[in-house]
This record gives sequence, C-alpha cells and structure tokens, in this order.
Amino acid sequence: MGTKYLKPGEKLLYKQRIKAPREISKDELNDLYVQEPNRKLFGVLPIHYLVWLYYKGEKKYDREKFVRKKEAVQKKFDEKIAAIPENKTRKINNLEFKKQKQIRSLDNKIENGNNVMQWGEKLSILDTTAVRLTNERISAYLSSKGYFKNTVAYKIDTLDSQAEVTYIANPGKAYFLDTIFYDIDDTVVNNLVMAHVKKSLLKRGERYDQQKFTQERERLDFLLRDYGYFDFSRQYIAFDVDTSFRADKKVAVKIIIRDPAKRDNHKKFFITEVNFMTDAGINVPGKNRMSRNYHGIHFTYYKDKYNLRILSQRVFLQPGSAYSRSNTFDTQRQLANLDAFKFVNINYDTAGGQFIANIYTSALDRYQWSNEAGVNVTQGYPGPFFNTSFKKRNVFRGLESIDFSGRFGFEGVASATSDQNIYKSTEAGINITMTFPQIIFPLNERTKYGLGNNNPKTKLLIGYAYTDRPEYRRTFATLSGTYSLENKRTTQYSFTFANISLIDTLNTSPDFREFLAEQESAGNFSLVNSFYPSFVTSMIMGMTWNHNNYGVMDKNSVFIRAQLESGGTIWNFVDPGFLSEYDLQHFQYIRVGVDVRRNKVVDKNTVVAYRFNGGLAYPYGSNESVPYEKFFFAGGSNSVRAWRPRRLGPGSFKPNLSADPEANGLFDYNIEKPANILLEASIEMRRKLFGFVDGAIFLDAGNVWTFEPWEKRVNNEVVENGNSEFKWNQFYKELGIGTGFGIRFDFTFLILRFDVGIKVYDPARDDGDRWVLSRAKFFKPFGVNKEPVIYNIGIGFPF
Repeated sequence: MGTKYLKPGEKLLYKQRIKAPREISKDELNDLYVQEPNRKLFGVLPIHYLVWLYYKGEKKYDREKFVRKKEAVQKKFDEKIAAIPENKTRKINNLEFKKQKQIRSLDNKIENGNNVMQWGEKLSILDTTAVRLTNERISAYLSSKGYFKNTVAYKIDTLDSQAEVTYIANPGKAYFLDTIFYDIDDTVVNNLVMAHVKKSLLKRGERYDQQKFTQERERLDFLLRDYGYFDFSRQYIAFDVDTSFRADKKVAVKIIIRDPAKRDNHKKFFITEVNFMTDAGINVPGKNRMSRNYHGIHFTYYKDKYNLRILSQRVFLQPGSAYSRSNTFDTQRQLANLDAFKFVNINYDTAGGQFIANIYTSALDRYQWSNEAGVNVTQGYPGPFFNTSFKKRNVFRGLESIDFSGRFGFEGVASATSDQNIYKSTEAGINITMTFPQIIFPLNERTKYGLGNNNPKTKLLIGYAYTDRPEYRRTFATLSGTYSLENKRTTQYSFTFANISLIDTLNTSPDFREFLAEQESAGNFSLVNSFYPSFVTSMIMGMTWNHNNYGVMDKNSVFIRAQLESGGTIWNFVDPGFLSEYDLQHFQYIRVGVDVRRNKVVDKNTVVAYRFNGGLAYPYGSNESVPYEKFFFAGGSNSVRAWRPRRLGPGSFKPNLSADPEANGLFDYNIEKPANILLEASIEMRRKLFGFVDGAIFLDAGNVWTFEPWEKRVNNEVVENGNSEFKWNQFYKELGIGTGFGIRFDFTFLILRFDVGIKVYDPARDDGDRWVLSRAKFFKPFGVNKEPVIYNIGIGFPF
C-alpha cells in the first residue's frame, strides 16, 4: 500500500472522485486534479508498486555524488576544450555538445533522483491546498461551459492513514446563446464575415461554451488572413457577452472586429511579385545569380538545375492575387514534399508600398546512402535484417529521384510440415524505384497545376526477391507503376495501374510436397495451384486516412486503410493461352481489404486501442485460386495472438489430432490455413508501468473462411471434420477468441513486445467443448504451441 513511508500526521491520498450530473464530461473534469493518487497495479489493484520502486531507489541515492560528478565532468571537458586551438571550431563544438549532454543528464539526477526513483513515484500525501485549488478549477471549468451559478464543495474521508476526496459539483442551470450580432465598422470585412456566417461556431440555442469563443476567434482570424488581410491579428476580435438582458438563462453575444489604430479600415494586401531563390545560403564570389520568369514567378539561381514547370506547380502564390495564409502554408508544404530541399522559407516584404513574396530553398545532397540493421518479425519469431539504399535526386533535372535498395534478413518461422520445428527463413531482395513528382499521363496543363496541391507522384518499380525456407525456395520478379495523391496530409490515394509478377517455387522438399497433398486431402484443393510457376497481373486502388497522426499516444487518433485489387483483369480481354507454352499459371480474382484502427487516450498513462481488420479474395476464371500471397490468414503476433501464425481456421474446420501421446487430444497445428475471407477485431489497453516499460491486456477475436467447403478424405471417403465455408447464420459462432497480457519495452526508436496469448474459445472443437480458458498451461517451453497458451515476440505495437 505504501503507507509505511508516511510520517506522523500524514495521510495517503488513496482515491479522489468528482460527483457531477451525467451531462458534464467526466474526462475533462478528471484533467483538473492538481494532485494525483499513486498509480495502482493495472490501474485497479491497490498495490502501489511505483511507490515501492521510488523508495527502493532513494535508499541508494546520493545527491552529493552526482554534484561531484557534474563538477568533474565540467572540469574534464573544460580542460580538453582549452587545449584545442581556437581555429578547430568543429572539434570544440563537438566537445561542447557532449559536455552539455552529460551535464543535462546529471542535472536531471540531481533534481529528480536516480533512474529508479524517476521510474517510480513519490508517495502522494494529501495536500489540502491542492484540494482547494482543484475545487476552484472545477468551478471555473463549469463557468466556462455556461454554468455560471455553479457551486462546488468537497469532503475528505479518512480511514486510518488513507484519505479519499470527493468533489460535489452542482452546476445549476446552463445559459444558452440567444442573440448573436456583429459590430464591424469595416464594410468590406463585414461583408466577408457575413458571407461565411454559416460556418460560425457560435449558434443560437446552443449552450454557452468558452472554448467555442476561442475557436471562433481563430476561425475569424484564419478567414481574414486567407482573404488578403496579412497584418490582421486576433487582438482585433472581441466578444461582449451579456447574461443579464433576460431572466431565463439566455445570453446575448456581440462579436466585435475593431479597426486598426489610426486607420478606419483593414488593409487588404495583394502580391505584387513572387521571387523564388532555389539555392539560398550559397554565395559564389565574383558571380551573379541568373534569373528567369516562369508562370509569373521570378526564379533566381547560380545553376539552372531544376525544371521550373514542376516547381511552379507547387507554388500557389501569384502576382495580383490576394495574400492567403493557406496558400502560403500549402506552398511551403508541397515544396518540402518534393524531397529536394533542406528547408523552405517564405516571407513577405512590405517595404516601399510593395507586397513581395520571397521563397527561399536550399538543396539536399544529390546523392544519399543509408544503411539500416535491426530486428524484424513478419510471421513468427524475430530475426536480424540489413537494409541498404542509395538515392540520387533530380536525375533528369525534373526533381525525379531514383532509389536502389537491397534487403537481407532472416527470422524464425514455424515449420509448415511439423508442429515442433522452428527454423530460419531467409529473405532477400533488391528494388529499383523511380519517383516522378507529377502524374505521368497526358493531362492538360491546367489539370497538372490543379493537382500540385495534392503532392502528385508516379512511382515505377522493378524488383526481385526470394524467400528461402527448408521446404522450398520462392522467387518473385516484379514490375509495377503507381500513381499517388495526398489530401491535406491526412488522406492518401493510390492507384497501381500495373502490377506484374513472375513467381516460381523451386527446390520443394518431399515433406512439403506431402504437405500440399495433405492440404488437398484435407479439403484445401486450391492451395497447390499457388505453388506452380505463375504469371500474376493486377491493378490496385488504395486509400489511407490518418487522423491526428495515428500512433502518437498523447491524443485520440484514427487510422483507416482500404484496398481494392483486381487480379488478372487483362485476361478478360486477352486470351491467356500463350502462358501454357511456358507452363505458367494465371489468376483472376477480386481482393478487398479494410483495416480500421483507433487509439483512445484515457489519461496520460493509459491508452485503449481498437482494431477491425477484414478482407475478401474471390477467385474466378479457369484457375479457382488466388496467388498464395493474396490469401488471408489468421493467428500470430499481429492477429489473434492465442494461435500460432497462420494457424487459425478456416471456420470450425478441425486440424488433425496430434500424434504425440502427451498432447492429450489437442490439435496438431502444423498446417497453415489459407482462406478467402478474413474477419478479426481486437481491443487492447496499454498502460505505462515505469520508465520505458509498458503493460498491456488484450482481447482478440477472428477467423478466416473459404467460399467452397473443405472436405477431409480418408481412403477416398469424406469424413465429417467441421465447416470451413462462410455462412451468414454460423460465422459468428466460429470466431476464435483469445485474451492475454503483455509487456512492451519502449526504447523510443524501437518497441520490443512480448505477449502471452491464451485461448478462450476454440471454434475447431465440438459444441460444448469450445471454451478452453481453464485448460491454459503457462509453463511450457517457448515454441511448443500445442497448449492453449502462445508466447509471441514482436516488434512495434500489434496495431
């Protein structure tokens, strides 16, 4: 409990709560506490583990030791710096940087204690001053939400050495906006504001909310700055609020836009000239910059190395046009999106009665080489990888770039032919990607300039990759072309107009050929077709929506990815018969996938994450299959974590029983389960435990299904073995359910994840025997996955 650390007369702030009517936001009220109780284990159990951690660290803390160490560090670096000649500024700066970095670390320990103390929490002792301040905050918050006559009281209940604080908020009746009118002397500004009055955030009949007034001030400020009022600022906007003109809790609001001092109107600014310096920060003695006008823009440079037409498509400032804050920011952002400049600065010169837009950019290095090594996991267990890439910018002076990238890595994966083995899967590949900052298509000039604000790109890729597993080696040769557009940094659209792959499977082992035959006898008749030499073509439409920068844990965010793929469309118009001369399979299919994720921030230490993932792959034509890479799978560290990777489903179809006598009737999960339909959902609560360690508890549900039923055959006779086919009246009974808990080590640059998945509901079992939570066994070697407990190691969050 932590009470043993209390001094006489002190009380542990064990709990606090706010009693308020349902219409008052509890989440916002909870942010008003001045003092917080110590965190509990999993947020519920009354075990203050961080308090124990803090005082454990305090026992070994010697503040004077860090003070002495700081003095020694300062002396050491000062002596080194003094010994270096003054002209060696780079070396001096490097030493000064290292010195300041070490001093900052020591200052932090002097002020806040050692690392263990900082990971923990000091005992939260009841502070009545903080209680009164919280009480005042709650009252002020209610007033800001229109409850001007609110009353807030508090009471402190004590039991032994613990204290519980309860705040009782009585908001009273809310005040509502009744009359809204404007007081704007400048007629032109008044007409502009009235033309956009429907977008006002202050509306008659709505409850008074101070936050809406702040947002309305920002809206009006942005509106005027977007229509030429360069020197307008929020200080000109005021609100006159009258709550006394009626007795029935009504509010009259006068919105005032004042004129500038010594002027009877606001000046509207029109751009007289646009200057673009492409090599700012460079000075070549004895040489003047060249200049050229293009599309109303005056370009200056020492060397003519950029396509001015492409640059001008990303500039939305034109002579004669009114100043626009949005156009200025969009120009800055779209020029930065070209991946050609270190910086993009835009300023305006108002001297001499002119209004000149000046754009300054400085080029990135034309050549860039990068290497990356790390740990990766895609299907099973982590393994090392090495990436290398070389980029050349502005290849043909049109701001194109070409990337050469190579990858080599391996990881542990579960055997496809045995339930016991984990072996090395090696992956390697090389890609060449050419990126153009425009849509390569015969579009008219007006359309190209219209697309400039959507970061248009065309990517052409040619690549080769192979996967080497003990059972087989699979090679891919790929050629693709993709158009992409972005909308306001939140939404991206892509269209892969050609995606052509030549796939071959070599060196298949006897065990793997037996595995394919076993799959076929178990009902999966189409899988074997995916391992013949294949020629695969497709077109892909994709959309990604990223609201509030999904993945950042300090605010609510949403991520949606949707994809529609049409495979083998060309064979609807061209006879694929010539492929048979080369013993190549072809595929025709439609594949749809949707991935929806949401992070909800509960408090500064807790996030709840949700995910829904679904897909459908429908084959048609003569080959009643899709390529192996286009099947859906369930199970694994990024799916339903209580099943091994790719081993859940399909439907309630039963795996073979294990031949191991110690398995006690459990299933043999040695066969991957490719299928055509995927449905899965997850919810996970993530909570900061201490330092860089986070904890999580989760619940996963999902499965995959086929269109055609699998039929298990023994001696050419069909044996009842469950259902693999998707059926509307049955699929919800076939969702595998798993729960579990995990630890995340958040190193900022890398998140290492360890999850324990526990089967709750196994649809492959007979009715009445599917609830298996009570059979969970934790103490089994890693990688032995016959029991309903699965250990997962992953990189990054699962979703």
